[in-house]
Amino acid sequence: MESSESQVVAHPQGESEITTVGAPELRDSEPLVIETEGGRYHVQWDESAPATPYGQLVFFAQFLKAGGLFSRLCVGAPFAFQSNNAPQIVDVLGTLLLSILAGHSRYAHISALRFDQVSAPILGMSKVISEDSARRSLQKLEQLGARSWQQRELRAVWEPLLYEPWVLDIDTTIKTIYGRQEGAEVGYNPHKPGRPSHTYHTYWIGRLRLCLDVEVRPGKEHAGKYGMPGLWELIDSLGREAWPQFIRGDCNYGNEENMKQAEARGLGYLFKLRQTKKAKELIRFLETQDRWSPAGSGWEVIEGMLQLSGWSRKRRVVVVRRTKTPRDSASSNSSAKGLPLLELAGACTLESATYEYIVLVTSLPYEAASIGQLYRERADTENPFDELKNQWGWAGFTTRDFERCQIMARFIALVYNWWSLFVRLVDRKRHREAVTSRPMLLGGVARQTRHAGQNRLHLNLSHGRADKIKEKLTKASQFLRAILSAAEQLSLAERWRRILAKIFEKYLDGRPLNGPLPTLASG
Repeated sequence: MESSESQVVAHPQGESEITTVGAPELRDSEPLVIETEGGRYHVQWDESAPATPYGQLVFFAQFLKAGGLFSRLCVGAPFAFQSNNAPQIVDVLGTLLLSILAGHSRYAHISALRFDQVSAPILGMSKVISEDSARRSLQKLEQLGARSWQQRELRAVWEPLLYEPWVLDIDTTIKTIYGRQEGAEVGYNPHKPGRPSHTYHTYWIGRLRLCLDVEVRPGKEHAGKYGMPGLWELIDSLGREAWPQFIRGDCNYGNEENMKQAEARGLGYLFKLRQTKKAKELIRFLETQDRWSPAGSGWEVIEGMLQLSGWSRKRRVVVVRRTKTPRDSASSNSSAKGLPLLELAGACTLESATYEYIVLVTSLPYEAASIGQLYRERADTENPFDELKNQWGWAGFTTRDFERCQIMARFIALVYNWWSLFVRLVDRKRHREAVTSRPMLLGGVARQTRHAGQNRLHLNLSHGRADKIKEKLTKASQFLRAILSAAEQLSLAERWRRILAKIFEKYLDGRPLNGPLPTLASG
């Protein structure tokens, strides 16, 4: 009879741990000796010296302090915390702010910030909270209160600029959804056809690339009519002297209802029209007139009157054309065959072997050549869409419930506005996207020390233009310090208006901003 000790084990034990013979055990306090091609290095873990990879955050924090932006945001936040263990509001909003600034697109990325013991105190925070705490905290926002709170903070940023001539651009963008989120519906999705999505209806200050507001809608509500109620609410909330010169949009907005709403308010508009049967008949008729005028950059214009089916009256129409290149002809043919939805969106031009056409409807009194140029300038609005989706997290930070997606969309737009204005204060020559501005004005290793009751940051910039960056940041910091030193004499609104006047002095020709001061709560 065999012994029980010889029984076969059903799950054999895996390989035992491999131990290196003669390898001494090292304590954390002892350095690691590492041989490299560049020689021998002694590496030691040191968690006692606070450091951050976002060393230049301190300059952005000074900008927020001078404008009273972040403190006012925290004071007015309608969080409904009831637990004694709930995080502080400044920690919740500060964590989200740091995550967005760092270029994150998911809540899970917040974990990469929790080691940072320098950035949090710079913003007045006690700590960086966890990703789960950040998500749960947004559920504690009272929804109606969150909407008015965020819109009020957005408005506080751009309202002083509205008393100068400006154009309001409207457009939509698609956010592809990969899970089972509320409002994720299969609608028009040019990048991922057949994939559920959300639709972002947004309003912009033309040329300045500042976001006025964003409305998040389900994927099927991509038509312009779903975003127009928010637009009219925004316009009606402004004083008449702060209204735009006109509103501008693509063929998604060129319909009777939108034009009637603008005409009833006495507000100018410039919309692109779909090239329907009657629009094409008008083009053919105008071609026989031979009255085309040059409009610059190879474009020609001609105007006429048109009344489409469903319109209450005839309206002024400007037709813009240019000669097709071989590349344009090939791309238009391939687009028409491969993407039939473009026909529904009005993107397909009139079939012609020689020209491509754009049909515009407008109530503006300007000459036809100026109308064509004004619409071409709208192309600049497409750049912030790409920046916000690919560099600022509009394509991410998705939760199962729809409300938090809306809250994060507005919060990202607010942080985008803050950062864009800060970058323009440092470099007022041009707008810089985040992919360029973050390495220049946010990155850089900083080590914090404290001596004689003073906090000191030792910055090391690893950018190729470090000398110019230091010079520009120093000038901007000195200006903000002068603003803060006069804080007792200036109200919060006046301080912010002076900062905006400095940022846009190129557009203002050095003169101060006009218009009344908005009423702001002190931060």
